[in-house]
Amino acid sequence: MPIHIVQLGTPRGADEGVRLGTVRRPPRGVKKKDYARLDYYDVWVPELAPSEPLRTWIVSKPITPRRWATFTRRYRREMQAPAARRLIALLAALAAHSRLSVGCYCDDESRCHRSVLRDLFKEAGAHVKKRGPVAR
Repeated sequence: MPIHIVQLGTPRGADEGVRLGTVRRPPRGVKKKDYARLDYYDVWVPELAPSEPLRTWIVSKPITPRRWATFTRRYRREMQAPAARRLIALLAALAAHSRLSVGCYCDDESRCHRSVLRDLFKEAGAHVKKRGPVAR
């Protein structure tokens, strides 16, 4: 089964399965008991989010192609830590047998760490699927 790459807070697809929030912070102004009900996530996995210094750095200025390349390189380096590598491998293996989705809040996946996670999951042997646009 594919790992679905999604934007947190958007309506769930029927085949998404368990939704993981790979974000550094929970959604603002939302009670913990409502995270899943409001289509944010079922399980919070901040270990796959960019570090706070890296997240702060990327949002501090407009994202140019050069800046994005630097972010990607730094985030990939963070994801080479043993714990992150094991978690990515575990999720890739679980996705072969279970429905699973991974997401972040960003509107534009091409300028979001989830686009890098997509590649990392593929490199770990997972089939990855991007959901099409969702009507709001």
